[in-house]
Amino acid sequence: MGKPWYKSYDPGVPHDLELPPETLPQHLEEAAAGYPNTIGVQFMSGKLTYRELNEEVDNFARMLAGLGLKPGSRVALHMPNCPQYVIAFYGTLRAGCIVTPCNPLYVERELIHQLNDSGAEAIVTLSRFYPLVRKVKDKTKLKAVIVTSIKDYLGGLLKALYTLFKEKKEGDRVRLEPDDFWLLDLLKRYRRQRLPEVKEDLQNPACYMYTGGTTGVPKGAILTHANILANALQAKAWLTDYEEGKEIMLGVLPFFHSYGMSIALNLSLVTKGTLITVPQFIIKDILGLIHKERPTLFPGVPTMYVAINNAPDVEKYDLSSIKVCISGAAPLPVEVQKQFEKITRGGRLREGYGLTETSPVTHCNPIYGENRPGSIGLPFPGVDAKIVDLEDPSREMPVGERGQLAVKGPQVMKGYLNRDEDNKNIFHDGFILTGDIAIMDEDGYFYIVDRQKDMVIAGGYNIFPREIEEVLYTHEKVKEACVAGVPHEYRGETIKAYIVLKDGVSMTEEDVIAFCRENLTKYKVPKIVEFRDELPKTMVGKILRRMLVEEEEAKQRSQER
Repeated sequence: MGKPWYKSYDPGVPHDLELPPETLPQHLEEAAAGYPNTIGVQFMSGKLTYRELNEEVDNFARMLAGLGLKPGSRVALHMPNCPQYVIAFYGTLRAGCIVTPCNPLYVERELIHQLNDSGAEAIVTLSRFYPLVRKVKDKTKLKAVIVTSIKDYLGGLLKALYTLFKEKKEGDRVRLEPDDFWLLDLLKRYRRQRLPEVKEDLQNPACYMYTGGTTGVPKGAILTHANILANALQAKAWLTDYEEGKEIMLGVLPFFHSYGMSIALNLSLVTKGTLITVPQFIIKDILGLIHKERPTLFPGVPTMYVAINNAPDVEKYDLSSIKVCISGAAPLPVEVQKQFEKITRGGRLREGYGLTETSPVTHCNPIYGENRPGSIGLPFPGVDAKIVDLEDPSREMPVGERGQLAVKGPQVMKGYLNRDEDNKNIFHDGFILTGDIAIMDEDGYFYIVDRQKDMVIAGGYNIFPREIEEVLYTHEKVKEACVAGVPHEYRGETIKAYIVLKDGVSMTEEDVIAFCRENLTKYKVPKIVEFRDELPKTMVGKILRRMLVEEEEAKQRSQER
């Protein structure tokens, strides 16, 4: 069928991607040599230049070698966004070890599963999470527990104030067991040791990135050095007017998630930009940061842009520094996009698409070219994509017809860790099967109709929640919306809409249903509406549709008893 998307690329975006032989840690060395005094990482008042960051990364690699870890050893990172995460991420790679990022909000069972499944021998954790790590240590293969305080890389005055006033309150003041270590002590101890010699190979595993687990037990995607480098360089190529050494990245997406890793952490490095690390999305803090620090790039998820659009007094903040935002992890409602671009006075908010298994981004709308509403955009440089039959993946679907999205490219994982059967099912003829139902138009723009597992079958009709959500987001009173198929005695499933209203407005179930009747075919209109103060979300901010369905199923079971 060819690749019709090339004609829709922005001028200057290459059709393919030539991967340089250098790994990301080598790109850091280049940044330290070329931009030694540029701020590489910033956290509140604390700043590290690229030269200082490179030195700390070297020290971290020395430390791992000093603790007996060898190339191929797995190191778990159990922290929110902070300079220590950046140092540990690149330091682990420089030592030839494999990073396994852990969600710091994991409960004991989830953390044990990931540590054991990945075979992690060391973990770097924040002091407030140390009690949990200590609790699970004996149930894992961990040999070294390395602890850091959130204050360790703050500027002098703020660090002192944190120690005096906040540390006790936040629960960060802990006493370590004799066989565990403080990060800063170890970095000092091994500072003069020789840097470990590592054979740089882009095909070596760099990261075991675990899927969110919203559809079952989390699986570890084996991402190579080539995979994670490719995705950062693809994103850089997409930003045709980036200025090397001058971009400022607002790093609020969690780095332990593949999206934050590639499109915040690694993209900032390959553009030699400044990365502002933000541990948590708190709307007032984010608005203040944008106003003061003037970031140019702000990758995020739709719920973040919804929060900014609806923030009280948003007009008091100058958000005009933002040039480009790539939105991912969930569909971006058209109305949210329009409002955000208006508030930022010309910032470009573009919907992209990806999977943990693809490092993650495979598609994005052009930054300056045509941005088609409801589309995930065009395949990234070097990516091949097609729509295949839902039952027979060897059969490619014609333009405009629904099927499963399949992709191939340099950012696609090597496979799942310890999951031979899953690997057989997810790959077909060199392509990875995404599980998402999509169509492609004649110009190469792709549209996710829905996830296969989210499709609702009610009264014999196939109904896709995204279409209904798009309509709901156009209502002036709706802040957030999620649509799901819930169990129904007669229809099998019926459509339920979960709504979060904007502050200070009211609406009834009848109002919502009447609005949907005006804008949707009869069988797509929600039968039930529930208003909520908030919707359940992942750490990244993705609305958990499956959790809402499970609540309904549990409610129904209890009524049947």
